[in-house]
Amino acid sequence: MRHVWATGVPADDDRGPIIEGEPVLFEIASPGGDDPIVGTYGDPVKLALYARKFTEDTIVEPFKYSYGARIRGQLTWAADLLAARPYSKSGWISLTAPGEAYDAVPCLSGLAFRIRRQSLLMTAAFRSQNAFTSYLNYVPLADVQAGMARRLGLDHGPMRVFVDVPHLYIADASHALHVMRR
Repeated sequence: MRHVWATGVPADDDRGPIIEGEPVLFEIASPGGDDPIVGTYGDPVKLALYARKFTEDTIVEPFKYSYGARIRGQLTWAADLLAARPYSKSGWISLTAPGEAYDAVPCLSGLAFRIRRQSLLMTAAFRSQNAFTSYLNYVPLADVQAGMARRLGLDHGPMRVFVDVPHLYIADASHALHVMRR
């Protein structure tokens, strides 16, 4: 949120005015749901809803797509690849499909898995992301990474996140400022 607030400029979005930041790449050293900021400011109802978005094969309202359906079938392929070639850099899966409806293109566009130093590293590439609610994606993604690591008999390492268009909705600005002030 601070990155968007510091680098952002006014822009428009289908859901209202936003502050749009510069692209950003960062790592979460120990991804998981036990983050103190998420514990203090997170919304447990929304976390449960997003967990369903990542685990169910059907579309969960109010979403327009299911990450579970897009991810699940490809995890076996990525795990098989890494089991056969632990040094591989090719463990990328795409979450987009050619010709999708414009309003149903997922924000999370790809995931990459690599084994380095006996740990499973994961990169999540987002075309766009609301910085105020981004944790709602990171917590379930940590579960995806942990599940892949267990499947491969590895520890899980950091989660690298790339966001091409990080943003904050003006409607969320006062809530975001409240979190950033703490």
